[in-house]
Amino acid sequence: MKLIPTLTVSIGLAFTGTALAEHHKEAKEEKPAAEAKAQPKTVVEAAAGNEDFSTLVAAVKAAGLVDTLSSEGPFTVFAPTNAAFEKLPEGTVETLLKPENKDKLVSILTYHVVAGKVMAADVKTMKVKTVQGTEADVKVEDGKVTIDKANVVATDIVTGNGVIHVIDTVILPAE
Repeated sequence: MKLIPTLTVSIGLAFTGTALAEHHKEAKEEKPAAEAKAQPKTVVEAAAGNEDFSTLVAAVKAAGLVDTLSSEGPFTVFAPTNAAFEKLPEGTVETLLKPENKDKLVSILTYHVVAGKVMAADVKTMKVKTVQGTEADVKVEDGKVTIDKANVVATDIVTGNGVIHVIDTVILPAE
């Protein structure tokens, strides 16, 4: 099963995957080991440490997915920001966070996750199977990457159990 290639196709930057990889290699060589930032252990820990993901973290908790997304993985998470959640119709997030809507919330959140660790450099136009069970469309066009209709705005937030790519819109599975 081929998963979404790593998103090192840095969105908003005009680097090719190779150029970006060289850029990262140089950056690593310039930093003394003592200055290197500690990598978050899990995708949940990384999201929880960033206030732009507070709505996502609240949703992951309400859906009971903290333990799953804190497990060994690896996972590739397309993480919507708080601003992405704000694009949903008024009251949607509050409704989804209610216990009686847990199954729908789980379905939506797992649609944002792909099994495996896919870095930006590996991304190409393709369909990817989500953990939710259905496929999402990944497109690379003019140096920009989208998943369904969400723009990937930041890539390769590497954790011990996967990688996070930031998206600007909540993606929804077909009903």
